[in-house]
Amino acid sequence: MSTLSTLMKRLIAILALLAATVAIAVSPAASPALADVTVCEKFGSTTIQSGRYVVQNNVWGDDTLQCINVTSTGFSITTASHNKPTNGSPGAYPSVYFGCHYANCSSGSGLPMQATNPAFNNLNTSVNMTLSSSGVWNASYDIWLDPTPRTDGQNTGAEIMIWLARLGPIQPVGSQVGTVNLNGATWQVWFGNIGWNVVSYVRTSNTNTLSFNVNSFFSDAVSRGYAQRAWYLTSIQAGFEPWVGQTGLGVNTFSVTSGGGGDTTPPSTPANLAASGVTSSSVNLSWSPSTDNVGVTGYDIIRNGSVTNTVTGTSTTVSGLTPSTSYQFAVRARDAAGNTSGNSNTVTVMTLPGTGGGGCSATLSVPSSWGGGYVADIRVTNTGSSTINVWTVTFTLPSGQTITNFWNANISPSSGAVTARSMSYNGTLAPNASTTFGFQASRPSGTALPTNFTCTAS
Repeated sequence: MSTLSTLMKRLIAILALLAATVAIAVSPAASPALADVTVCEKFGSTTIQSGRYVVQNNVWGDDTLQCINVTSTGFSITTASHNKPTNGSPGAYPSVYFGCHYANCSSGSGLPMQATNPAFNNLNTSVNMTLSSSGVWNASYDIWLDPTPRTDGQNTGAEIMIWLARLGPIQPVGSQVGTVNLNGATWQVWFGNIGWNVVSYVRTSNTNTLSFNVNSFFSDAVSRGYAQRAWYLTSIQAGFEPWVGQTGLGVNTFSVTSGGGGDTTPPSTPANLAASGVTSSSVNLSWSPSTDNVGVTGYDIIRNGSVTNTVTGTSTTVSGLTPSTSYQFAVRARDAAGNTSGNSNTVTVMTLPGTGGGGCSATLSVPSSWGGGYVADIRVTNTGSSTINVWTVTFTLPSGQTITNFWNANISPSSGAVTARSMSYNGTLAPNASTTFGFQASRPSGTALPTNFTCTAS
């Protein structure tokens, strides 16, 4: 079933952050918005329609080659030979999305957006897919919500999956809790929790086309107590989970629109950007709010000319900076229709020299477990007084246990005395900052967990 598929594809997909720079393995060029580009990198991605949508290959659960052909409106799977057990996780989740997914953001989405924002009610999405009569797969939307307006990392609010079609003996995470009629069709409703709520809507008859208002499925999830209005929508995704095969599957068209009457007016430019509280690894930024004819949904933080993240307030702390280094910052406002303002004034900051005292700690938590295994999350925290650039965590797995999947760290071996080393994107931690990595392990019986966690840093 796809219980593990949902968990592992989301967490391991953080490698899409790395893919944002590596991106294209087989293509004449790796520039944004190219059509008819072939992506064969496991976690490669590119953008279409001037960056409005991101297309990702995302072969998170297999080591076989998968390639997708990216067009100006979607993609198709041209090479794939997955052969995964249907009671386990699929091989991949090739998809196109709108919003932010592990710090890889499409442009002009206006996401994250709090569900209490009136503009949320106007978000509509549509997809047209090419399905296949062979293999084992599902065709599904994946809509992510988080209690905070985060643009990176694992969302911990709710994941709403909408299965348009499926072929083979597969099922969503958790168990079926009811049925509902939405958008002129009947849907099975499934629910499970794997560290966040997973609410799946499985259409009782397959279709290759779906158009709906995002609030329709979200409102049903809220009414069942599985989601909250205070949470933030971070991304809307559409693609496939293949277990066996499957070339020929494809997204022909995909769109997300505001449905708000064609708002083309950008917000006013933020003013009075100022920096304060500069340390060796962080700085506080604040600015005066912008105005908009409909409403400002967030502010892009621009560091050295590139957007790094989006926040909803008029202040933020930027961390993970390098000691004794000059940085230039600016901000810009955005609205729900994706309109962006001009850049604010620029402030230049020189971080302070670093001081000695690097160190780290590692803390284990278990968000999900079952008879034959469990999922482990390990939080690494910089306990020293200076920024660290690389961390290493060692621990011991109980006898008979084996790591079957892992994310956000390089982990080896898969049993016994294990060493986990930071990735290129999460090794740098400012004092008191933290990051997480995790793994899935199988175990023959009992509830034994890893022991002897130690963390070293440099």
